[in-house]
Amino acid sequence: MYTLQQPDPDYVVNALWEVTGVDGTYTGSIGGNTQFSSADQTGPVTPYADLTEAIVIGWIPESQIGSAQACVQGQIDSAITPPVSPELTPLPWA
Repeated sequence: MYTLQQPDPDYVVNALWEVTGVDGTYTGSIGGNTQFSSADQTGPVTPYADLTEAIVIGWIPESQIGSAQACVQGQIDSAITPPVSPELTPLPWA
């Protein structure tokens, strides 16, 4: 995580995260980051030393989590059933 010393000591301004999925032997993952602004702060600031994984995950918008999960599922689906790629075929009259 990235922090600033204002408005409070070790104020979190950016959290880096990763979503990983496993389906049998297939794995997919994607990383991302979520930025925070003191202008969006509601409620008391949790001291940095008291932050937990659950607290920080709760700050990440559900839309980002859902999008990352869909991407990971797409990676796994493509590994299980690889997409069909077109093949370059010479012209029949060449």
